[in-house]
Amino acid sequence: MKSINKSLKVALTLIVMAYLPLNVSAWGMLGHRIVGQVAESHLTKRALRGVQGVLGTESLAMASNWGDFIKSDTAYNYLYNWHFVNLPGELDKQGVFNFLDAEHGPNVYNKIPEMVSVLKNPQSTADQKRLAMRMLVHLVGDLNQPMHTARKEDLGGNKVYVTWFGAKSNLHKVWDEGLIDYQQLSYTEYASAINHPSEDQLTAWKSSSLKDFVYGSYEACNKIYANTKPEEKLSYKYNYDFIELLNNQLLKGGICLANILNDIYS
Repeated sequence: MKSINKSLKVALTLIVMAYLPLNVSAWGMLGHRIVGQVAESHLTKRALRGVQGVLGTESLAMASNWGDFIKSDTAYNYLYNWHFVNLPGELDKQGVFNFLDAEHGPNVYNKIPEMVSVLKNPQSTADQKRLAMRMLVHLVGDLNQPMHTARKEDLGGNKVYVTWFGAKSNLHKVWDEGLIDYQQLSYTEYASAINHPSEDQLTAWKSSSLKDFVYGSYEACNKIYANTKPEEKLSYKYNYDFIELLNNQLLKGGICLANILNDIYS
C-alpha cells in the first residue's frame, strides 16, 4: 500500500509539474530551429568553418534546442535565469539601455557576451566551446522572442491566461509555440518562407547592437501586451494581426545570430 501511495504521489507531482508555467522556454523547438536555419544561411565561409569546427556535423538548427533539452539534468539548473530578462513596462529606449546596464543578475542579455568570450578564447576547451555555441544559438533565439523581455510580475506572460483556438493556454505559450505551430510548416520550410530581408533591413540589423535587439523585442512585447487581454479567446484574427510581427522577430533572431558568429570568426 505504501508503495502504491508513493507511486501515486510521484505521478501526481509529475502531472502538476507538466502544467506549471515556465519562463524559460522560447519559440519552442520549431522557432529555435528556424532562427538557427536562417542564421546559417547568412554566415560567411569563415564563420561557417568556425561553427563546424565547434559543432562538427551538428547544424545551428539542431544545436538550438540544447538549452531547453538540458533542463532534464539538474546539474544545469544554474542556466535557468539565462533565458530571459524581465523589463518593467513604459520604458523608453534609453530607459531599457540603462536597465540593462544596471541589471547584474544573470540574464539573456549579459550571458550572450560571455558565450562569445568563451568561443573567442583560444584557451577554451572543445567541451567549453561546444556548450557556449549551443547556448549562444539558443539565447539569441530567446532574446528575440518578445515575451522573454516581458514583465516579472506575470512571469513573462505565463500568468496572462488566454484560450488558443478553444484550448486553455497563456500568452507566453502562444508566442513560444501556438502561433508558429499554427502555420503548419517544418522549420526548413518556415525559414525559407521568411528569409527574404530587404537591403534596408539587413543594413539596419547588421549595424544594430545587442541592446538594440533587446529594445526591438521589448517594443514588440509592449505591442503584444497592449493588444491581448487576459482571458481573451485567440484564434484566426490574432494570427492575422500578429503573423508579420512573429515572422519579423524570427528573421531578426537569425540575422542577429549570424552577425555575432560572423564577428567571432572575422
